[in-house]
Amino acid sequence: MTGPAERKRSRIRRPSPALVVALLALFVALSGTAVAAGVVPLAKRALTADTAKNSLKLGGLTAAQVGSLAPPPNVYIKTAPWTLAAGSDPQDFTTACDAGEHVVSGGYDNPDGNALAQDTHPSADGLSWVINLQNLSPSDDSAGTLYAVCLR
Repeated sequence: MTGPAERKRSRIRRPSPALVVALLALFVALSGTAVAAGVVPLAKRALTADTAKNSLKLGGLTAAQVGSLAPPPNVYIKTAPWTLAAGSDPQDFTTACDAGEHVVSGGYDNPDGNALAQDTHPSADGLSWVINLQNLSPSDDSAGTLYAVCLR
């Protein structure tokens, strides 16, 4: 028959790897700079080894060189002027991308602050950006620039 002392001993588990690493870090921190000075070169060596392994995976190129091989994104902004007479009804304005390109976003500037966008969305075919503007001023005309962000 097993006694209470034997049952307690069988319940003790091994420490988790996270606990072991945390305790190691605690002892290194408590031991001062002498041990840390020995650990830092080991970490540098490990980092150098990882860098060497990764450079083999990248065909001897650095990450920056691999990144430069990718073609640049073909995004550009198309602009068009807009004008609204004082007190006019809301009006749709459209800014189209070049042939074979698609619109991804759009907007407008409002230098005098009189215009209000009531709706803004891509066209049904995705080739232009539509903005519905209204001039809130009863006495002053309003004008600005429309923008469409296009993707080649």
